[in-house]
Amino acid sequence: MRQLFSTIPFRHAFCLAATVLLVAVAGCSQNNSPAPNVTAHPHRTTVTALIWAPDWPEQMLQIAHEFNRLNPDISINVQFMIGDSVEQNIKPRVALGNLPDLISLNPNSYASELADQGVLADVGQTAAWKAMLDNLKADWTSPANKQFGISGGVATTLMYYNKDMFERAGITRLPADFNEFLIVCEQLKRAGYTPIVWNGGFPNMLANGPFSFGFGNNVVAHEPQWKEKMAHGTLDLNTQPVANIFSRMILIADKGYVQSGYMNTNYDEGINLFTEGKVAMAFQGSWASGRLMHGTGFKTGVFIPPWNEPGKTVVPVIGSETGFAVCETANKAAALRFLEYIAGPGFAVLQKQRHNISPFKQESGQGYGEPEIAAYTAMVRNYPVTVGLYYSFLPANTIDSLHPLIQDVLLKNITPRQAAKILDASIRHEAKMHYK
Repeated sequence: MRQLFSTIPFRHAFCLAATVLLVAVAGCSQNNSPAPNVTAHPHRTTVTALIWAPDWPEQMLQIAHEFNRLNPDISINVQFMIGDSVEQNIKPRVALGNLPDLISLNPNSYASELADQGVLADVGQTAAWKAMLDNLKADWTSPANKQFGISGGVATTLMYYNKDMFERAGITRLPADFNEFLIVCEQLKRAGYTPIVWNGGFPNMLANGPFSFGFGNNVVAHEPQWKEKMAHGTLDLNTQPVANIFSRMILIADKGYVQSGYMNTNYDEGINLFTEGKVAMAFQGSWASGRLMHGTGFKTGVFIPPWNEPGKTVVPVIGSETGFAVCETANKAAALRFLEYIAGPGFAVLQKQRHNISPFKQESGQGYGEPEIAAYTAMVRNYPVTVGLYYSFLPANTIDSLHPLIQDVLLKNITPRQAAKILDASIRHEAKMHYK
């Protein structure tokens, strides 16, 4: 499983330039006469892959390049998603009928609807699907029982912390509820440390972290039928507990527990603040553990974000990462071959960079995982109640509206109570209009 861009960042510009170069090289090879003893390929299928890779674009290009080398009858044209969400990139393509052959996709009701409408191909017969962990398959199965995608990993958000800073601040026990968390933040602040990084310029991370945990502990913990009620537009979110989800984000900022200029902090900058030892904690995803577990000059630990009330059992966040799907295009067969490669040999390339938790029963590149993250994931799986990340349960249009909503709360353009009312209205509207 992000960022509002006024211009394309250098990283993406570099990747797009590299993509153009990759395609150009492939094109040049087609125009040259084949060398002696080399088999010519008169028909070369070009597969367009639209990929969400905010922290691993180079690895995606590497995978495409190697696949091209091994499959000379197929050329991969990698394009990178930009903007604030996967759905923002997909919806215009669907509306215009201008679909790529392979896409990054979130496991949510919007994707399920695309599958049942015939936009997405069924991948249930692929080796990748058969290798995927059984407890993830429900996320990628539509109401009409169509298997529409392959997870990019087991996703969870958690609290990374600088053990050295905690020790120097005199913190001997990790916080077990939100009140204790605030006490820990105050201790860190008094010791001269910035307690936590807030990604105001990358609201997706605030949605993955404090919003998802807030939703789990303030809504899911008290309403067993929340999914069904949300789908039918009967889940009441215009409440004080939902307002408190937003209140906590601004409370932490108002108390001075976040870095200066936090409203301009993007995804990479947030990670760098932690790994460079400039903040004590990062509310981040398991997908970034390859960077966060290896800060400069300190040891990193992890704990469950204590977004629960005192005396209540925390509801952890765990589910599927953004994954991959194949569209029903003329190049479906070639795209399926590329999907199998991404989930097979290509996954080791991704995991070497990301150190995320494998979604497969027999892990490719399992040596690249982080033991602490694997242990954390195994632990939270056993909690009595869990919730997925926000992109897996909110309607697609609500996902897009949530990001600026979080920013408006932090900028104090609206109150947390108003944010709850807007969120409630959006979800009820989407249920009524059947725009899942």
